[in-house]
Amino acid sequence: MTEVLRYAAFTEDPATGNPAGVVLDATGLSDDEMQRIAAEVGYSETAFLLPGDPVPTRYFSPRAEVDFCGHATIASAVARAERVGPGPVVLDTPAGRIDVEVVDGDTGPVATLRSVPTSTRPLSDDELSTTLAALRWSREDLDPAYPPHVAFAGVHHPVLAAGSRERLTDLDYDDDALLALMTESGWTTVQLFWTADERTIHARDPFPVGGVVEDPATGAAAAALGGYLRDLGRVTEPTRLLVVQGEDMGRRSELLVDVDPADPTVRVSGRAVRIP
Repeated sequence: MTEVLRYAAFTEDPATGNPAGVVLDATGLSDDEMQRIAAEVGYSETAFLLPGDPVPTRYFSPRAEVDFCGHATIASAVARAERVGPGPVVLDTPAGRIDVEVVDGDTGPVATLRSVPTSTRPLSDDELSTTLAALRWSREDLDPAYPPHVAFAGVHHPVLAAGSRERLTDLDYDDDALLALMTESGWTTVQLFWTADERTIHARDPFPVGGVVEDPATGAAAAALGGYLRDLGRVTEPTRLLVVQGEDMGRRSELLVDVDPADPTVRVSGRAVRIP
């Protein structure tokens, strides 16, 4: 019998954060079986780990496999640490090597992942028009200080800055249109964000390709956002950002994002707690 654990990532409260399924030993499971388990769990992602060093790791949404998932990585690292103790672990994912460190915090384990090297490119005008139409946004809804890009930190995310908190709050996209666009483009989530101040960012991430409307916390997108801000020249010294996500869903998540202009990777930290 395969043991499937359930954790909420980027929170200390199992009623908030982003739930993830975790299978610490997926030995013998086929691709179809992993996909079936992920669909039955119903969370935005379930991580499947195999014995090894580095640890082979795969991620499945209810609808399809994805190359990398940040919140399921945090959840898996904490779940593993609760079994074998804190410390470093290296994951061998379809996106590449992911280094994770788990330390004991005051209120429980804290996990930090280091992304693969990030990259960004501007969205083309056609891509932007199609994305905005699917979101039911206009160009006037965007913050002109942050040009629309596609950012990568293991998987690809279009990154769009909302011009106001109200625009970010009012999310009502065309599911079929956004799903078709993201599937064709190879995008995993859409990173929508609004900057509250220099160190605090609010984010929302539609995730129709995964079979869910919205992701309450997206570590991969947070890492991609950190790389995007670095490439724009918005980060000129080692900086820690707080990304607040899931608040509009009633599942507030807090992602700590460390960006260094001299480092091509980005670190994302958070807690995770077992869901009873």
